[in-house]
Amino acid sequence: MRVAAAAAHFGRDLTFDIGRIGVIIAHAREAGVSVLALPDGALGGYVHDLRAPDPADHRVLPPELDPGGPEVRAVVELAREMVVCLGFCEAGGADGERYNAAVCLTGDGVLGRHRKVHQPAGLAGVFASGDGFTAFDTPAGRIGMLIDHDKTFPEAARSLALDGARTIACLSAWPTSLTNRAPRMAQDRQARLFDLYDQSRAAENQVLLLSANQSGRHGSLHFLGRAKVVGPGGEVLARTWSKGGLAVADVDPDAMIDAARAVLHHLKERRPDLYRA
Repeated sequence: MRVAAAAAHFGRDLTFDIGRIGVIIAHAREAGVSVLALPDGALGGYVHDLRAPDPADHRVLPPELDPGGPEVRAVVELAREMVVCLGFCEAGGADGERYNAAVCLTGDGVLGRHRKVHQPAGLAGVFASGDGFTAFDTPAGRIGMLIDHDKTFPEAARSLALDGARTIACLSAWPTSLTNRAPRMAQDRQARLFDLYDQSRAAENQVLLLSANQSGRHGSLHFLGRAKVVGPGGEVLARTWSKGGLAVADVDPDAMIDAARAVLHHLKERRPDLYRA
């Protein structure tokens, strides 16, 4: 099976975003990709600033979309046989809240959904938090999703692995450091952490991980790109750098995961009776 994670820039123009998604899916299809992870904010972009965006100022916030609405349906039509994961800002319905959300879909419709649980301090007043981590079945096996800050917390990816996820799609709009930006992106503290979390979450759970990220600039944020595919031993199988592109890898998830767990099986070796709640 061939899988891919994308680094690409998306903004407020939904027509442009859907067109760009179509181009990326077409390139992935030409490359024989079966599973594609797109960044957070692939429909409508991300916030302009992480420090203190005004939730009442809709100019600096992404458009709030219905997961069953025309924008997601347009991606369903583009996906066809491919499994595609992507992020957007979800309208909360009657409660009036908004969520940093993701869907996984094929041409048959939405297979799974996730709302980001862990909110950075500056966004706690902008997005409501999701209430859990659930894996779901797809034509490409059991998958779970994380969004941005979720992957900072080992418990998030572990919850998906315990729920049977063999592949985890991490969808991000992850920028360079806001407080101590390095002269070169490769030396930036957030670039190091972004890669470290990707490899750690894959290795500690012995799963395949697809890490997609925004690239380019949006408001005060400069996104890292650095999309990658990581194997169950924490090895980077394919990657992009700061500019847009596709990280593409040929994988056999079941064989790779079974081999990684043949001697040391981290999920079975846990001692939850000794862990503090």
